[in-house]
Amino acid sequence: MAARLRVVRTVKALRAAIAGLRSRNTSIALVPTMGALHDGHISLVRLARRRAGRSVVSIFVNPAQFAPHEDFGRYPRTWTADIAALSAEQTDLVFAPEIAELYPEGFATRITPEGPALAGLEDKFRPHFFGGVATVVAKLLLAAMPDIAIFGEKDYQQLLVIRRLVRDLALPVEIVGGPTVREKDGLALSSRNAYLAPNERQAAPTLYRTLQENAAAIAKGGPLAEVMARGTAVIERAGFKIDYFAARHAETLAPIASPEEGPIRLLVAATLGTTRLIDNLGVPLKPAGNRQRPPRTGKR
Repeated sequence: MAARLRVVRTVKALRAAIAGLRSRNTSIALVPTMGALHDGHISLVRLARRRAGRSVVSIFVNPAQFAPHEDFGRYPRTWTADIAALSAEQTDLVFAPEIAELYPEGFATRITPEGPALAGLEDKFRPHFFGGVATVVAKLLLAAMPDIAIFGEKDYQQLLVIRRLVRDLALPVEIVGGPTVREKDGLALSSRNAYLAPNERQAAPTLYRTLQENAAAIAKGGPLAEVMARGTAVIERAGFKIDYFAARHAETLAPIASPEEGPIRLLVAATLGTTRLIDNLGVPLKPAGNRQRPPRTGKR
């Protein structure tokens, strides 16, 4: 019979449990989540088990990353299913704190990230978001002090913000990006996909197909502005309202003017009906001798 999955609710209990795991001379991987787990999350849990001796998953719906007009209360909570899925994956420990554990009365310290957090992408449309993410991720990393923390590449700007956070604060944690998991037709897995009407679900893979087509065209030397304009038109014809569809430097998210300024990441956020979807894809690299140094970002 499999051992019962251990769940802890406080930072004190988390640290004690991890100290017990470390007493067996093993490495620790943390997978931060907000629950409502799907196959994309599970792929990160499996990556954690491959990369470290013990795996810890946090489940915490972080109120600090929701704006007042965003319905924190409606975010899906699927505790029983989440615990069953993590048990099946032989997760070693779950950290599921109450809000007051991470944000006690009088809490007054928040992180305000810059660099890739001010790229004019998600931050333009959700200016509150990365401050909330950076604050809670810093608290989770300091509470658990894992050797590795796993985040999905689907939220690419978030991944770069967290990598900068760890580097700037000199936290001894390796940040690992897990590949985006997709449906058979290419649509990136997301809890939001369930909100798509049948006709919208049929149109939704247009985002990934356009990313693929644009990446291939840019890699072949197509004019960047023209390629992106054609892709924009394709996405709009499919019924999307685009927030952004951009080619950015893959390491800094700085705007670029030509493929020679790569490496390049294509990023898109667009709304279909009432459902907002995001996705991204890297452009295949040219030989190293043909690439220029990364452009400078505006803020340091």
